[in-house]
Amino acid sequence: MKYKIMTLGCKVNEYESEVISNLLENHGYIKSDDPDVCIINTCTVTNTADSKSRKMIRSLKRKYPEAIIVAMGCMIQNKKDDNLPVDIVIGNKNKTEIVNLLDEYNGKSIYNVEDIMQQTSFEDMSLNNFDLTRAYIKIEDGCDNYCSYCIIPYVRGHVRSKRHEKVIQEAEKLIKDGHKEIVLTGIHTGHYHDGNYSFADLLKDLVKLEGLKRLRISSIEITEINNDVLDVIQNSDVLVNHMHIPLQSGSDEILKQMNRKYDKKYFINKIKKIKEIKPDMNVTTDVIVGFPGETNEQFDECINTINEIGFTKIHVFPYSDRKGTKASEMPNKIPGNIKKLRVRRLLDISKELEIGYMNKHIGSETIFIPEVYEDGYLIGHTSNYLLIKARGDKSLLTKEVTVKISKIVYPYLISDIKNFELSK
Repeated sequence: MKYKIMTLGCKVNEYESEVISNLLENHGYIKSDDPDVCIINTCTVTNTADSKSRKMIRSLKRKYPEAIIVAMGCMIQNKKDDNLPVDIVIGNKNKTEIVNLLDEYNGKSIYNVEDIMQQTSFEDMSLNNFDLTRAYIKIEDGCDNYCSYCIIPYVRGHVRSKRHEKVIQEAEKLIKDGHKEIVLTGIHTGHYHDGNYSFADLLKDLVKLEGLKRLRISSIEITEINNDVLDVIQNSDVLVNHMHIPLQSGSDEILKQMNRKYDKKYFINKIKKIKEIKPDMNVTTDVIVGFPGETNEQFDECINTINEIGFTKIHVFPYSDRKGTKASEMPNKIPGNIKKLRVRRLLDISKELEIGYMNKHIGSETIFIPEVYEDGYLIGHTSNYLLIKARGDKSLLTKEVTVKISKIVYPYLISDIKNFELSK
């Protein structure tokens, strides 16, 4: 049978869709634009995401009326009673049962949505169809933070983690297959725990693996960077010089309204500790603007906090009401035009900070791992996630390459490979 899979939302959804695709192909399914099976992995992080998910389901049903329509994921988990043209419905459990459910389907609708808030085990997933540079391991699912703007804990459930022995075995296999970098990912990655075995314990074991050049954390909360994690940052060159740590707001009052678990002083002091250990650490972040009640003064406070911390890039999101969250019931909503202006201002600041960080590295030597070869150039990232572009040979793909950085051609740092001469 032929299949098509469409994915909305986050990196975890993208990872899970790749796992599903891999499972299907291992059972003889073929990816096609003329499918017998259409799978939509939905998102529900905002009301707009819900709308996009519904539109995609209806659009695929119109385009492929004879295909089996499978809808799964966060929007399905959240909107259990939606009247949609779907043949197989799967929530955020049992996604890896996709082949069995398709085998079971006989023309009668299948509904497979369980109560995600009940105690549940981690659904093991693994994947090995990455390029030879960067591979992902999903180590955790669920979230227990309950930020006031976020629906995800209600559709992903409580935190649950992959057994650490399985994580290490998966990493060893990926390294054996030629992968140089592993990225740890999840919904609330830094909250990983396997009984008394902590996230820091996992980092300590992974950085010791022979052949692993880089270990990267997809995202981590500032409160999860404890002394044990700081110890790994200080003592391992395998854990990369880049961390993505969501701030969400630089105003203490807004942070409190968001139900974040820190204030700006705590955040600033923890970043100072990290940079004392690794001065060149590249710290990127997420910020939500236009949260209900956010005044001009609080937005300015946020900008001051961002500048004091010295982020190198900001992912900016305008606040969007999410029905079912506490924030959606808060008064003093910010008009859309003001949110747009604030987004634009932060994006401008982000680019200034990013270019400022890039400028610090002009003239320096660094190591990057080429991921792509295009028109005579090798393109890839350094440990601190600078994007390098250098004239080179395809044979250097996935190898560690030393370069000298010469100039910025945004978003690239143009560099020269040491001891490399272009053939005449």
